[in-house]
Amino acid sequence: MIHGRVRLGIMAHLIKAEAADFNELKAVLNVTQGNLSMHLRRLEEAGYVEIEKGYLGRRPRTRARLTVAGRKAFAAYLSAIEQLVAQLR
Repeated sequence: MIHGRVRLGIMAHLIKAEAADFNELKAVLNVTQGNLSMHLRRLEEAGYVEIEKGYLGRRPRTRARLTVAGRKAFAAYLSAIEQLVAQLR
């Protein structure tokens, strides 16, 4: 679920940023709006990301943040990658 470039980028950015606006993620990851929407939806369906929709003044605002399950899944993913790298050394 996390391994793809965009999903891994979303998770890595959110682990540091706590929460991020949709446009911020789009710029950081250099992806299209549709591509980012699809990946965020999949992470939300998995329970890893929480999406908040609202307004900032009159402008629509979409923010994403990791859930507790998302933080645990990211930690488990990093641990698995570290074990894989250790086996290759």
